[in-house]
Amino acid sequence: MSEIHNYDGKSASEQTSGTLCDGPSVCKGTLYGVSVGPGDPELLTLKAKRMIEECDVVAYPVRKLGERSVAFNIIKDVADISGKIVKELLFQMSSDRSVRESNYDTAIHELTSQLDLGRNVCMITLGDAMVYSTFMRVGKDIEKKGYHLKVIPGVPSFCDGAARAKIPLVIGTEGLAVVSAAEGSDLFRTALDDFDNVVIMKAYGSIEKISDKVDSLGKAAEVLVVSNVGMEDQYIGPLDKNRRYGYFTTVIVKKNGVARK
Repeated sequence: MSEIHNYDGKSASEQTSGTLCDGPSVCKGTLYGVSVGPGDPELLTLKAKRMIEECDVVAYPVRKLGERSVAFNIIKDVADISGKIVKELLFQMSSDRSVRESNYDTAIHELTSQLDLGRNVCMITLGDAMVYSTFMRVGKDIEKKGYHLKVIPGVPSFCDGAARAKIPLVIGTEGLAVVSAAEGSDLFRTALDDFDNVVIMKAYGSIEKISDKVDSLGKAAEVLVVSNVGMEDQYIGPLDKNRRYGYFTTVIVKKNGVARK
């Protein structure tokens, strides 16, 4: 089993945080939620790279077995994964809740089976693991079962998109809300009423509704669409409700526009 180093540079064998031992011969591995950024491999942090290389198992979510994984493509050429166990975790985008829950239970079983063998597992996730990621429900439920959990932060897509467009997310005393439009949620409406700046993630299926709401805000509002940022079909530009956007689409709204010199 590879040795895991912790934040202060000490090894797992020195602090026993890489494995959880219930007895002299029963040691469980640690689950690491490793954020890999929005798409550009150069935005993978040094810490994320190190954890990927030091873990025994690399796991990543897919919507269909065998499909191209954006998260895996980010790491495969910049982190040394030779000799690693690589596992796909199926999370289907099904309208049937029972299918989604079955996928979830299977993923938990596959991860804990590896941890029970004393293997340290990193589950890689796009953007930052603490922002609307599949990983956090998985990670917290596995932690409740008595396993060690650690999370490595990363660059969220909306930060990357704002930087590429040179549009500040917040200035001075402005406020910022980050909401999701997944599953038809209308939370963005309240956020746009109450905040100066709003980041609407998972917006690909709600573009028309978002556009209509933005139109009601007045001409001062500035809107930026960040779609598949850091990927080959990246789009960063104005909102066009007649345009088809990819799954990884975020809308950034600045109600008062951007002051430009």
